[in-house]
Amino acid sequence: MKKKHTAIIDVRIQSDDFDVTKENNKLQNDEPGAIVNFVGIVRGFDEKKNESIKSLTLEHYPGMTELEIENIVNESCERWSISAVTVIHRIGKLLPSNQIVFVGVASKHRQDSFDACNFVMDWLKTQAPFWKIEDDGNKKKWVEFNSRDNDAVKKWIV
Repeated sequence: MKKKHTAIIDVRIQSDDFDVTKENNKLQNDEPGAIVNFVGIVRGFDEKKNESIKSLTLEHYPGMTELEIENIVNESCERWSISAVTVIHRIGKLLPSNQIVFVGVASKHRQDSFDACNFVMDWLKTQAPFWKIEDDGNKKKWVEFNSRDNDAVKKWIV
């Protein structure tokens, strides 16, 4: 039987940047003992292909993307004792060093926050409907699925 959760959940898809400090302050409800964050940054170089990345453009399926992320977050809330979760994913054209994704998890105990944040990020990479286009300055190409992301979620399958 899954446990009932009462976590505050905030899922946003936006083109604007986000302020990590501001988002952490919002997570400080119910006097959490821990807040764990993941902040993804646009890389300027693809080591596997030995190519520069001038920009990354993200597209999504409005409505469906938010719903899928909410499903992922709800699952994390059923697995761990969490008081709040925020997921912000940016869309549009982003440049190297721009923030792309924020996952913040608050809980009374650190391990719940660590595990839930890791879980949300692993599933976000494989389940949320985003499409990425890299531009190296000469050509644009769709970013291919990364099998390592698929391997990462296997640890969460029970």
